[in-house]
Amino acid sequence: MVGIGASAGGLEAFTLLLNHLPTDTGMAFVLVQHLDPRQKSLLSEILARTTSMPVWEAQEGMTVSPNQVYVIPSDTVMTLRQNTLHLEPRGLGTKMVKTVDLFFNSLAQEWGNKSIGVVLSGGDTDGAQGLEAIKAAGGITFAQSELSAQVTGMPHTAIATGQVDFVLPPEGIAAELAKISRHPYVTQPTDRLENAIVGQDGDALSTIFALLRTVFGLDFAQYKHTTLQRRILRRMALYRLEKLEDYIQYLEKQPEEIEALYEELLIHVTSFFRDTDAFELLKAQVFPAILRDRPADVPVRIWVAGCSSGEEAYSIAIALLEFLADQPHQPQIQIFATDVSEPIIKKARLGVYIASQLDGITPDRLQRFFHAIGNGYQINKNVRELCVFARQNLLNDPPFSHIDLISCRNVLIYFGSALQKKVLSMFHYSLKPNGFLLLGSSETVGNYVNLFHLLDRKNKVYTKQLPGLVLPIELGSPHPAPDRMPEYRDGKAKSPEAELSAAVDKIIISRFAPQGVVINAQLDIVQFRGQMGPFLEPSPGHASLNLLDMVKEELRLELHTAIYQVKQSGEPLHKDGVTVYSLDQSRSISLDIVPITLSNGTNNCFLIVFTEILVFTEIPGSLRPNLDGQNFTGAPHEKSRLDQAEILRLQQELKTTKAHLQSIIGQQQATNQDLRAANEEILSSNEELQSTNEELQTAKEEIQATNEELSTINEELFRRNADTIKVSNDFQNLLSSMNVPILMLEQNLHIRRFTPTAVSLFNLIPADIGRPFSDIKHNLQISDLEEQILEVMATLSPTFQEVQDNNGLWYELRIRPYRTLDNRIDGTVVLLMEIDQLKRRTQQLQEARDYIEAMIQTVHDSLLVLNSEFQVITANQQFYERFQVSPRDSEQGTVFDLSQGQWNIPAFHTLLEDLLSSDTEINDFRIDHEFDHLGPKTMMINVRKIPALSGNPLILVAIDDNR
Repeated sequence: MVGIGASAGGLEAFTLLLNHLPTDTGMAFVLVQHLDPRQKSLLSEILARTTSMPVWEAQEGMTVSPNQVYVIPSDTVMTLRQNTLHLEPRGLGTKMVKTVDLFFNSLAQEWGNKSIGVVLSGGDTDGAQGLEAIKAAGGITFAQSELSAQVTGMPHTAIATGQVDFVLPPEGIAAELAKISRHPYVTQPTDRLENAIVGQDGDALSTIFALLRTVFGLDFAQYKHTTLQRRILRRMALYRLEKLEDYIQYLEKQPEEIEALYEELLIHVTSFFRDTDAFELLKAQVFPAILRDRPADVPVRIWVAGCSSGEEAYSIAIALLEFLADQPHQPQIQIFATDVSEPIIKKARLGVYIASQLDGITPDRLQRFFHAIGNGYQINKNVRELCVFARQNLLNDPPFSHIDLISCRNVLIYFGSALQKKVLSMFHYSLKPNGFLLLGSSETVGNYVNLFHLLDRKNKVYTKQLPGLVLPIELGSPHPAPDRMPEYRDGKAKSPEAELSAAVDKIIISRFAPQGVVINAQLDIVQFRGQMGPFLEPSPGHASLNLLDMVKEELRLELHTAIYQVKQSGEPLHKDGVTVYSLDQSRSISLDIVPITLSNGTNNCFLIVFTEILVFTEIPGSLRPNLDGQNFTGAPHEKSRLDQAEILRLQQELKTTKAHLQSIIGQQQATNQDLRAANEEILSSNEELQSTNEELQTAKEEIQATNEELSTINEELFRRNADTIKVSNDFQNLLSSMNVPILMLEQNLHIRRFTPTAVSLFNLIPADIGRPFSDIKHNLQISDLEEQILEVMATLSPTFQEVQDNNGLWYELRIRPYRTLDNRIDGTVVLLMEIDQLKRRTQQLQEARDYIEAMIQTVHDSLLVLNSEFQVITANQQFYERFQVSPRDSEQGTVFDLSQGQWNIPAFHTLLEDLLSSDTEINDFRIDHEFDHLGPKTMMINVRKIPALSGNPLILVAIDDNR
C-alpha cells in the first residue's frame, strides 16, 4: 500500500510519478492532496489520462485493490481500516487538519512494514509526522527532491526529520517503487520471510551483531530477534538484497550503512505528552506523593531512560513545572535523560522541533514553554536547564541512584527476558524506597512483581517495594545462557538420526525411568523425576521445597544419614531394605544417592533415586504391626511370624539410628573444628578491621578535603557557566539584532548556526542544524557556492563578491574562515550584506552620468566640465574639434593651460572665479580672443555651477563661437 501526499504543485508531481509507474507492481496507490473544500475535485479525471491503471475517487467503505489508484475527494479526511477507505467531512472554518499525516498514521497502523509513504511538492509541514510513523512500523519512506519540487515546504520538512529513505524526483520515485515491488520484503508475509532468510545461515545474524558491537560497543544479541530481523530485512529491501550474506558484504564495504543500521535498530519513536492520561496521573498522584513531607533542600530526581530526542523528558519537566506552579515550596529539580545514541542526545540537548513534532502540545503550553525559532520552536531555556542529557548504555553503564521517578517507555519491549531482568533490577536499585516506575502502554514488570507494586494498570505506573530477596545488579556486558538450546552447532542442523534418538530417550526417561529428585547442597529440591507421591508429601504450614520437610517421616532419618555420608565421601551410596508405609500398602525400596559434578568441579547437587523392590498390599488391621507398642491378638503362628518381622524391623531401625548418631557425632566434630577455625579467622579479621578502620578514617579525611576542593571547583564551574550563559545571550542577541544573514558551517560543511535572516535565503528550519550544507537548496544565483567555501577553508583567504538572490536583490557575499579563540580553523562563516539600494543607486548614478554624457556629446555648442580647481573633467567632441585640443592634453591640467596657455584669458579667468564666489548664472558673456593656431574668435560663453555628491561644485561651460 503506497500513500502519496502533496499540496501546491502536487498535480505535476502526481502526473510524472504515475507516467513512469508500471501498471503491474501489485501495489495500491492512495493520493492525498490538500484540495479547495469549496470546489469539486477533478483530480481523479485528470490523473486517469496519465496512467492505464484504474483511477477512482475514494468513497466511504471502498475496498482497496492492487494496481489501482485512489484519490481523496475535496472537503474530506480519509483513513484506512481493515483494507477499506473511510471518509469524514473536514468542515469549513475549522482548524487546519493534517490530512496527509492522518492517512499515513492509519496506513502505518494497518499495514505495518508493508506500508510505503511518499511526500511530494507542497507548502506545508503535513506528511512529516506520518512518514515517521510509517518508518517506525517498518515501512519505506520517500520524499521528492527539492530541486524538482515546485513548492519545497512539505519535502523539506519531511527530509529534515531524518526519517526519509529516498530523496528523488518523481521519475526516480516511480523507478524505485517498481524495483521494491518485486522484493520479498513487500511480496511475502513477514514471518515466512524472516524464517526463510534467517534459515540461510545460523551465524549471519551473529556476524551482524558482532559488527555492531565492534563499532558501537552495544550488544544486540540479547534483544528480541523478531524486531531486529524485521529492521534488517527493511534495510536489505532498500538496497534490493535478498540474502543476509550479501548484506553483510555490503556492511563491510559501506561503513556508513553500519551507522544507519545501528540508528534504525534503536528505533527512536517518541512524541510530546504521549499517552496524556499517564501525565495526568503523574500530576494527580505521583508528584504529590514525591513532594509529600520532602525537606526543602532535597531535590526531586527523575530519570528518563531511553529518552530518544528528548520529547519525553521535556514533557515530564513541563508537567512537573505546571504542578509546582500552585505549590508553596519550589524544590530543586534534577531530570537525567539518557540514551545510547550520541546523535539523538545532541538533538535532545538542542531542544529544537519542527511544527509537526508539536502535535501533543496545547497552544497554552506552546506559548509558555516554547519560543519560535525560524520555521520551528525551541524549548525555553528554563525548561532545558532542568534536563541533563547524557549518553548511557543501560546494559553496561552504572545507573543513577536516589531516584524519585523513572520513566522508561517502550524500551523493555525490545529486550529479551535476561535483559529485562537486569534492567528492572537496576531500576529497583536506583529508586528510593517509595519511588515510582513509569513504563510504556505495552510493557509490564513481568515476573518481577516482588520488586514493584502495580499502582495503575492502564497507565503502567508502579511503585517500588522491598522484596525478601533483592536481585543483584550486574555491570558490564552480560552473557547469560540462552533461553533454549540452539538449533545449530557449527553451522549444521541436527541429523534425523539424532532427532530420533533424542525422541526415544525422552520417552524412555518419562515412562520407564525410576522416580527421583535432584537436590542442591542445602537439600532444596531442584528437579522432580517421575511420580513422587509414594515418597514425598507436603508438610503443613509454610510452603517449602526442602527434601527433609517433604519426604515421608520413615525416610527422613535414612535420607539425612545417607546424604551426609555422600557429602563426606563424595562417592555414590546404595542402600536397600528401606520400608515406606502408605495406607494399606508397605513398600520395600532401595535408595541411591549420586553426587553430580558440575562444570566447576564441585559436587553442588545430588541425585536421589527411589527404586521399589517389593510391595505388600491388604495387610489386615489385626495383623498389622502396632507401631505404638500396643499388644495385639491373632493366631499363634501369625503372631510368631510377625514377632520375627518386628524384631528384624527393630534391628534395622537400631542399625540406622546408630549410623545416624555416628553421622551426627562426626558432623558435630566437624562443626566444632569449623567453629575453632572460624574463631581464629574472626580474631584475625578483627585485627584487620581495626587496621581497615584506621585506613578508612584517613581516607575519610582525604575525601573531606577532596570534597571541599570539588565544592570549590563546582562553584567556579557555576560562575563560569553563568559567564558563558551571559556571553551566549549577548552573542545570540547580537546575531538577532544585526539583521544580517549569517551562516556558520563546521569543517565537514555541516550547519553549525544561522541567524533568523538567513532562513529565507538558505531555506532553513531549526532542525537543519547538523545537516550537510549540500542538502540545502539556497536562493542565491551562484552555482559554485560550496566549492568557494571549500576553497576558503583550503587557502584561509576570505573572498568577497556581489551576488543576487532569486528575487533580484543584491548582496555582498563574504566567506571567511571560522577561527576559534585558540586561533584554530574550525569551519567557515558565510555572511551576506544587503547592498541592493546602494547597488541600484550606483546604477542610477551611472545611468545618469551616461545620460548626461550622451547629452553633452550631442549638443552643437562646445562644452567643458570643470571642477572647483578649474581642472578639465570632461569635454564634448565639438570642443576638441573646434579648438583643436586632444582629450589627453585637456585632462592633464587646468583650463588655463590648454593649448600652451592660450586659454589663460584674463576675462575668462575672472568670470570663473566670480562664478565660484556667488550663485549667479552667466549668460552670453562675450570674449574676443585671438588664438595662435586658430586666429581671432568671438565666443559667447554661458556658465552654470552644478552641485556634486562630493560637496565641491562642478562648472559647466558652454561656448558658442559661431556668432
